[in-house]
Amino acid sequence: MAETNTAAASAAGNWTPEQPIVSLKEVRKSFGDLEVLKGITFDVMKGEVICIIGPSGSGKSTLIRCINALNPIDSGSIQVEGQEVHDAHLDKLALRKKVGMVFQQYNLFPHKTALQNVMMAPVQVLKQDKAEVEARARKLIKKVRLEGKEESYPGELSGGQQQRVAIARSLAMNPDIMLFDEVTAALDPETVKEVLVTIKELAQDGMTCMLVTHEMGFAREVADHIYFTDRGVIVEHGPPATFFSEAKDPRTQEFLGQIL
Repeated sequence: MAETNTAAASAAGNWTPEQPIVSLKEVRKSFGDLEVLKGITFDVMKGEVICIIGPSGSGKSTLIRCINALNPIDSGSIQVEGQEVHDAHLDKLALRKKVGMVFQQYNLFPHKTALQNVMMAPVQVLKQDKAEVEARARKLIKKVRLEGKEESYPGELSGGQQQRVAIARSLAMNPDIMLFDEVTAALDPETVKEVLVTIKELAQDGMTCMLVTHEMGFAREVADHIYFTDRGVIVEHGPPATFFSEAKDPRTQEFLGQIL
């Protein structure tokens, strides 16, 4: 299905996988008098894993939310598969079928089982066949290593398990890109690893992933490229092999010195 979505997007937006799947150019965003993003520019290629790191308040989460059109931008351009995200005529449902997003808070429906949570959007929003969706949802629950928890309610699951249900729920829409916004920040240390392993497996399967994260070990191991943001600008970026050992900007060095 994801291949079909990609083909459709390519036809609609003249996008091909040789071009950036996500392209940001001079993106600016303010909340009142506070300018949070100050001209962000970078590209993401299909299948890449991008980690965005930086101190609190540096604009990381706002940036991710702009890519999914949850926050409008003030100026600049964000394209996903050749489609301008902040076009006034954009079909936001079509965008969010392509771009899945998992938040720090799981936002599961407490009165629905894990299986029902995963099935809801494809059945109710996309109007897909319930039996087909259920079969796919069961495979996704198995994929995030929660087989046997299909009938459990969120209150019966650990935080890490709930977050993996949230990941399966996003995958149920067959996205081409997954955005993760501090998805381990609210978890106990012992449950962080199980969520990171799930994301790592998605990346190994070829899913394009963009993560806002404080998990430096994970970024070092999984990312193709790391962006360090501070006060709304990209201060420094590079592949993990050089980013962690050869950071040149004093702000990057100070940040890494505090958390490594």
